[in-house]
Amino acid sequence: MLAEALSTKFLFLYAFLASAAFVHFRGRVRHKFTRQLTDHSTLMAPINVFMYAFSAVSNKPLPDVKDFPGLDLIRNNWETIRDEALALDEGGSIKAADSYNDLGFNSFYRRGWKRFYLRWYTDEFHPSAVEKCPKTIEILKQVPTIHAAMFTLLPPGGRLVAHRDPYAGSLRYHLGLVTPNDDKCRIYIDDNMYSWRDGEDVVFDETYIHWAVNESDTDRIIFFADVERPMRYRFATLINRFFSKYLISAAKTSNEEGEKVGILNKAFAYVYQVRLLGKRLKAYNRKLYYAQKYVLMALILAAIIFWL
Repeated sequence: MLAEALSTKFLFLYAFLASAAFVHFRGRVRHKFTRQLTDHSTLMAPINVFMYAFSAVSNKPLPDVKDFPGLDLIRNNWETIRDEALALDEGGSIKAADSYNDLGFNSFYRRGWKRFYLRWYTDEFHPSAVEKCPKTIEILKQVPTIHAAMFTLLPPGGRLVAHRDPYAGSLRYHLGLVTPNDDKCRIYIDDNMYSWRDGEDVVFDETYIHWAVNESDTDRIIFFADVERPMRYRFATLINRFFSKYLISAAKTSNEEGEKVGILNKAFAYVYQVRLLGKRLKAYNRKLYYAQKYVLMALILAAIIFWL
């Protein structure tokens, strides 16, 4: 019995390591190995490999927008959506998080990025969005495969560092609203360059490494959404929706005080205090910082093996 239990544990471990290796070597651009070890995409690797395996659309970095029904409705109404985004920006509603309650995008704020959420992997739209963006909300209600949506702003000089998003069950959609209309404001997805234009859209796989920069003298405002990845079989679609509803939705956060915040972001407000201690340790002694980091990773891996 003990031998069988150990065999099962190591089978799970091998499957996890194989998935993590696949994610790391996927695409032309990769993180350094030490960065990939602690990246959230490593933790999510087994789930994401399942999504890639049963995807009904191409697994290339830039799939065709035409493969996603309903996005033409968003694109055809881009001026209506743009007008509400401009009103939000003029009123100061497109902004950085007010506190440590936005785990998924926390690092972006240091480089000028701002956002206003419309919905985040739940059936409910943010109350502030319903109040301030009624026309956009009515359009989104007609496209049920959009599970998350927001307006985002990248100012002149703004930069988003190279990163992978954690979940492959969706694909990222960008629609240019108010842009420099210039290659000086651009994004790279696995080394494929795309520059935003007013009224033009793109779909990309955000689990490839991507980064962005605005070297123009104009703000870039876009409509930003997560679109459900089409799956080849019904059971795969149900599994995708399960993880979206019960895992990714836990990262929901607020635009304004009083709106619901998911459990992951509630915890993040406390966990980030530990992160701040780590930053101070790193500034004091880099070798000591990395030593404790790798010891902690080894302990977590040992705990996972024991739990399995």
